Amino acid sequence: MVYRQATWDEPLLKELSKKGRRGYSLPRIDEKIKSKVGDPLKLVPNSMLRNSPPSLPELSEPQIVRHFTRLSQMNFAIDIGMYPLGSCTMKYNPKVSQRIARNPRIANLHPYQDESTIQGTLELLHDLERMLCEITGMDRFSLCPAAGAQGEYVGALITKNYLRDQGLGEKDEMLVPDSAHGTNPSSAAMAGFKVVKIPSSEEGIVTAEAAKKLISKKTAGMMLTVPNTLGIFEREIVEVTKMVHEARGIMYYDGANMNALLGFVRPGDMDFDIVHINVHKTFATPHGGGGPGAGPVGVKDRLKDYLPVPLVSKSELGYKLDYSVSKSIGYIKSFYGNTAVLLRAYCYIMSLGKDGLKIVSEQAILSSNYLLKLLDREAYFTPYSTGHPRMHEFVVSASPLKKKTGINAGDVAKAILDYGMHSPTTYFPLIVPEALMAEPTETETMESLEAYASNVNRISKLASENPKDITDSPKNTSVGRLDEYRASYPSTMILNWNEIGKEMAEAD
Repeated sequence: MVYRQATWDEPLLKELSKKGRRGYSLPRIDEKIKSKVGDPLKLVPNSMLRNSPPSLPELSEPQIVRHFTRLSQMNFAIDIGMYPLGSCTMKYNPKVSQRIARNPRIANLHPYQDESTIQGTLELLHDLERMLCEITGMDRFSLCPAAGAQGEYVGALITKNYLRDQGLGEKDEMLVPDSAHGTNPSSAAMAGFKVVKIPSSEEGIVTAEAAKKLISKKTAGMMLTVPNTLGIFEREIVEVTKMVHEARGIMYYDGANMNALLGFVRPGDMDFDIVHINVHKTFATPHGGGGPGAGPVGVKDRLKDYLPVPLVSKSELGYKLDYSVSKSIGYIKSFYGNTAVLLRAYCYIMSLGKDGLKIVSEQAILSSNYLLKLLDREAYFTPYSTGHPRMHEFVVSASPLKKKTGINAGDVAKAILDYGMHSPTTYFPLIVPEALMAEPTETETMESLEAYASNVNRISKLASENPKDITDSPKNTSVGRLDEYRASYPSTMILNWNEIGKEMAEAD
């Protein structure tokens, strides 16, 4: 079934505005209060008063409701359908977690409140830290980092400071696989390391042989995602970790793909020293569009004194924010983490328990392999085929389709939008030409996976019969195919409403 989304030439609120319309009236000031405090405006300093009213749109209540309802209908969301963005882990968010996080007794707290008034919140954060330690095999966590990339930066800084204190300041090289997330080399470089790229083997993994050639006295550590972005488990991880440690380097675990390992393997048991875990991915809290997120960083015992502050600690007097971390890298973010995101993660873990978390990974892996099995292999081939099943995500290449029809991975991703479905990740990892990367997660049904595969395969068939139909896609969305060059090139960006109006007038 082809999805037909209504399209609108939706005017801006500014254009809808008519003088005198009112959608809301402020309540009148109680006369008793007025008699006690007088005119409230007189309480506001003159320097803070406007000389004229703000230039706001004047609209009726139905106009406002309809405007934002129409905008919401032009968006895609996990509550509408599958979000198979590989490595992003866009999971369905349990509504019970949302309801708890919106509880006024939690949502209305302020980070500047005295610790004695937020003991319940601190207890939740403390318990979440202990659960993350158990799940990952670490000894201590900081909940401060706001996202995975910030967590990586924290890990790189901890590595740098620790090695300096050990008299190993000359170690300035960080090993990063060629299949890594782009934030890995970026974070390492921001911390002052030289990035050394490790090539993937024919099986798509980091081999001990490849690592041995690059490990030297300059090696500060290695950043590794397990399973990697190809959806393949790093089968030589124990040997690789041992060699990095023998060179007195630090092993860093990128937890973006932890959804494949819950209850099965702990990074700490694979001898990783530092871990970040994207709780907004693995433990199902809403993310996307730039936030929100949280990327707590866990470390083995010898590195705990380097964690960013504050940590949440427990004493005889209750829970407290601990700023006395002796060798801390300092503040990485204001206050003590994205509490609402962390609370949702707490609810998710508590709802599922140990056995439930293991089932999550089992189902995620099964969903991924089932979807992969359904795809047209003549159009989409699986690179780095080793005979081993993929984990929670997989990557296929649309190179055969492009060679035969001229339709590339980007065209496929845009065409799938016309079926009311979200596209997979495209052109990542960079080591796969015409890459399409999908992660269906554990909550999708067989019917959902089958429908997605059916439409992806239908696109490959249409590509042979009528390629122009694909290159004109999407046609059923509120906005058609964009000019990607103009959208990303700075000199063509128009960010000012007056400039947009001028361009429209010139076009007319």
